[in-house]
Amino acid sequence: MAVHGAASSPWDQGQDFPHKQMMSGPIIFGEVLFDCFEDRAILGGAPFNVAWNLCGFGQAPLFIGAVGQDELGQQVRSMMDTWGLETQGLQHCASHPTGQVQVHLEGGEPSYDILADQAYDHIAAAPAIAASQQRRRAILYHGTLALRSQTSRATLEALHTATARPIFLDVNLRSPWWEPKSLPALLMRATWVKLNAQELTWLTPEHLPDMPTKALWMQDRYGLDAVILTLGAQGALVVSKEGQCIHSPAAPAPNVLRDTVGAGDAFSSVVLIALMQEWSWEKTIAHAAQFAAKVCTLHGAITSQRAFYTETAEQWK
Repeated sequence: MAVHGAASSPWDQGQDFPHKQMMSGPIIFGEVLFDCFEDRAILGGAPFNVAWNLCGFGQAPLFIGAVGQDELGQQVRSMMDTWGLETQGLQHCASHPTGQVQVHLEGGEPSYDILADQAYDHIAAAPAIAASQQRRRAILYHGTLALRSQTSRATLEALHTATARPIFLDVNLRSPWWEPKSLPALLMRATWVKLNAQELTWLTPEHLPDMPTKALWMQDRYGLDAVILTLGAQGALVVSKEGQCIHSPAAPAPNVLRDTVGAGDAFSSVVLIALMQEWSWEKTIAHAAQFAAKVCTLHGAITSQRAFYTETAEQWK
């Protein structure tokens, strides 16, 4: 189903589905920051990238995060306004700077030096809940990096308990900003979980022989609707509560590969659209992998070129 000009989702038509009725625009919670390369700084942060991509595809996400009262924070708001991304959930933190990450590329693969105590570590609960009041039925998407702080973690908890929204957990484990003991509670609360092979290995018993078995263990252990596993050059795998185990090969490599920054976020963006539009898992992971490969042709994770999204959406018809 095409995103642009598509008929409304069944969720928007008031039909009953297992996780209540959902608005078309998810709530996206977490970090917005600048990825600082050697020669440039690019707006990013996994949740922000997802919100940006969704907006590019004609969706209406609500991004909830925080920036500093500094020049970088002003740039974030200005770029959101220009792109048409709602700013109601963007908070301003007077005491902490807009987030930054130093990105180092080796052979196109990124490594990250994530600065501590940034504005996104201080997302406040009251304005977050107020901003999300009109989206009581929306999917709540979050990653794991912003949950390194007690303040933002408590705000996410408040957002969830206010209406028990279904949660899409996008695992993004960046050393040293995660602890194994913190993950089970997040997994138990989630509805869908997306992660990569290394993360799945960290979070499942060592004796399990292969990735499908590990994904099945996680789905069963935490009562998830689906575990969505990205496997790089080996494609992607979904294990669902209905007993499906679906593997999709990787999309063809792009002619121009600049870097892989944001590829996982691109994948998540399409999965969120698929959940709202009720695509099959086969269609979901195939289209998600194709868009992730396309993002690898960019410098960084996102672009302000509308055609980048409209051309992709046309291929979904």
